[in-house]
Amino acid sequence: MAEYKQRRILYSTEALQAKVAEIGRRISRDYAGKELVLVGVLKGSLYFFADLTRAIDIPIGVDFIAIGSIPNTTHQTGIVRITKDLDLDITGKHVLVIEDIIRTGLTTAYLVQNLDARKPASISVCSLLVSPDQQLINVPISYFGYEITNTWLIGYGMDICEKGRNLPYIAEIEKINS
Repeated sequence: MAEYKQRRILYSTEALQAKVAEIGRRISRDYAGKELVLVGVLKGSLYFFADLTRAIDIPIGVDFIAIGSIPNTTHQTGIVRITKDLDLDITGKHVLVIEDIIRTGLTTAYLVQNLDARKPASISVCSLLVSPDQQLINVPISYFGYEITNTWLIGYGMDICEKGRNLPYIAEIEKINS
């Protein structure tokens, strides 16, 4: 199991809540009068997704999709397998995919392509964190909270070996071993 040491808190609970409220207001304004479905990508987006849905003041549908990696291929190719699919029919609806973090964009691009085949009215992406320097493929990111660099993070949904997701802030960490 990987061990880590927290270096510093990058985004406090208060900063995250203010950023989520800001994004929620923008989504509410942009999708007013439209049938919107938010699709949370499990597990990382869980806390951001829950807070964001409460910050949106228009009627929305909510659903989740979960993805699993394919050993020795996902990191390089972005090819994943869907381990939990949508329960809602998104045909003709506006879909907003909610991610915790987008680094290369490969996995998110795969999800967008998969969901687009289901004929939604539109599909866009909202990610709390994006790393433009690491992006290998362009994905339709309409909303994001913060730009980050290539650093290890924990908290607010992000984990190291399933530990640390429940931290109410996002911290930069140093891996001790893996």
